[in-house]
Amino acid sequence: MPNVITAADIPLTGHVEIVRGTIVTPAARDLARDRGVPIVEIAPEDYRRAAEPHRTVAIGADHGGLRMKQALKPVLTAMGYAVDDVGTFDERSVDYPDIAEAVAGKVARAEAFAGVIVDGAGIGSAMAANKLPGIRAALCYDRASARNSREHNHANVLTLGGRMLTESQAEEVLRTWFATPWGGGRHQGRIDKISALESKYKR
Repeated sequence: MPNVITAADIPLTGHVEIVRGTIVTPAARDLARDRGVPIVEIAPEDYRRAAEPHRTVAIGADHGGLRMKQALKPVLTAMGYAVDDVGTFDERSVDYPDIAEAVAGKVARAEAFAGVIVDGAGIGSAMAANKLPGIRAALCYDRASARNSREHNHANVLTLGGRMLTESQAEEVLRTWFATPWGGGRHQGRIDKISALESKYKR
C-alpha cells in the first residue's frame, strides 16, 4: 500500500482500503466523493493479513504499458487484492523482459498468487515470463481468452497489450480473468504435460 493516495489510485467503483495514517491528497478525496467510493482506514495488522501471498497480485509494466498499469491498480485494490507494484514508475524506456521476470519471479516464489504484466502488445512479456519455472503466462485480449486461460490452462500470470486494448477493455479482461476458477478435471492431465515438458528441457 503506498504511503500517499492520489487521484490515480481511486477506482471507478468499489472502495479503497488504506492503512491508518496514510496520506490522502485532497484531489483523491474529492474524486472518491464524486465517484461514491468510500475510503476505509484499517489497522496495520489487518492490512498485513490482507497482504498475505494468497491475496497478493504482483503487477508490472514497461513504458508502453505504464498508463494501463496505473489504471488497473485501483481496480485490483477494489476487488480486494493487495497490489505489489514492481514498476516501472515513469515513461522512460525499460526492457519488458526485466519487468516480466520481476512479476513472474514473485509468483514463482509464492510471494504472490498471480501476476499481471502490461507492455505494448503483451506478447513479449508472456514469452519472457514463461521462461520461469512454474509460470503459465497467458496473453488475453477479450473475455473468452481470459476465461479459457484460467479454466483450461490454469494461467497464473496475465499479460495485456497496453497499446492494443482500451482501459475499459483491459479492465473487462482483468475482471473476467480473476473471476474464472481453474477447471481441473480433464484439464489437469494437460497441465501436468506442460510441467513435464518444463522438467524435460530444464538444464
